[in-house]
Amino acid sequence: MSNITKIALGKNGPLVSKLGLGCMRMSPVWGNQGNNETESVATIQSALDSGINFLNTGDFYGAGHNELLVGKAIKGRREDAFISVKFGAIFYGGQWLGLDLRPIAIKNFINYSLVRLGIDTIDLYQPCRLDNSVPVEDVIGTVADLIKEGKVRYLGVSEITADQLRKAHSVHPVTALEIGYSLADRQIENDLLPAAKELGIGVVAFANTAEGLLTGEMKAPLAANDYHNHFSRFQGDNLIKNLEKVEVLKQMATEKGYTPTQLAIAWVNAQGDHIMPLVSMSRRSRLPENIQAMEIVFTPEEMNALNDHFSPGSILGGTYLQR
Repeated sequence: MSNITKIALGKNGPLVSKLGLGCMRMSPVWGNQGNNETESVATIQSALDSGINFLNTGDFYGAGHNELLVGKAIKGRREDAFISVKFGAIFYGGQWLGLDLRPIAIKNFINYSLVRLGIDTIDLYQPCRLDNSVPVEDVIGTVADLIKEGKVRYLGVSEITADQLRKAHSVHPVTALEIGYSLADRQIENDLLPAAKELGIGVVAFANTAEGLLTGEMKAPLAANDYHNHFSRFQGDNLIKNLEKVEVLKQMATEKGYTPTQLAIAWVNAQGDHIMPLVSMSRRSRLPENIQAMEIVFTPEEMNALNDHFSPGSILGGTYLQR
C-alpha cells in the first residue's frame, strides 16, 4: 500500500486520495478504441490497492462501457472506491451531438449508471458541462433531489465558468469542480480557481499533460490520422513553437531525474491542497510513475522558472477543452 495523501474534497467534503484515476481511456471515446478489458479492470484494482480511491467515469464514455468496467473492478470492494460520474453528453457513432440536461433525462441517466456500476449510490454526480438549454437551477436542483433520494452523495460540476459555479453553488453546495488544468492551460487562474477556493470547492484537474503536449514525446509533424490534428494547438507553426516551449520542461525533468509527464503532474499537485491531479491510465505499468510524481518537490527557483516560461497564454492555439 503506497502512502498516498488524502485530502478533503472541498470544505467539509469527503476524504479522497490526492491523486485521482481517470478511466475514460479504457473505453472507446473520441475515436479511441479503448484498452484490453482485463488490463483495464486490473489497473483500477491496482490503483485501489495503492490507495487511489477516486475513480472518474462518465455515462457517455463508450456508451456505458466505462461504467460497466468500473462496476466489474469494484465488485466486492465498494467501500474502497469513491465514484465520480459525469452525465449529460450525447454521442452517436463516436460523434458529439450535444447535451441533454433536462431533469427527466438526468433522472433517467442515473438509473442506468447505478445499474451498470452495480451500486446503490454515486459518490459524486456532475453535469459534464452547462449550456443555456436548461436553466442552471433546474440542472443542479435535479441533482439536489437525487441527493435527497439517496442516489447521490455529493454534487460536482465540470467545465463551467466562474459565474456558473457561483450560481450552481447557490442552488446546492458544490463539492468539486472538474476542469482541465496544466502548465499549458492556465486560463482558469484568473476567475474560476479563485472562485472555487473562495467557495470552499475542491478542484479535480484533468488533462495535466495538455493532451500529450507536455509529455515530451510528441514530434512534429503529427501523423495524418492523429486526432490531435483537429485542434489548433497541434497544427502547423503552433505545434512547432509549442514543442520548443516544452524543451525547458524536458531539460528540468532530465536534471531532476524524472519524466516531463511526472513534472507536469507534480506542478498541478503543487498548486494547492484543494487541487487533485486526475490522471488517465489504462495500464498498471503507469501507476508507479504517476504515484511517484506526487512526491516530487520543486525549489522556489524551479517553480518560478516554470511559471514564467509557461505564463498564461504562452502556449499557442487551443483544444476542445477550451471554450
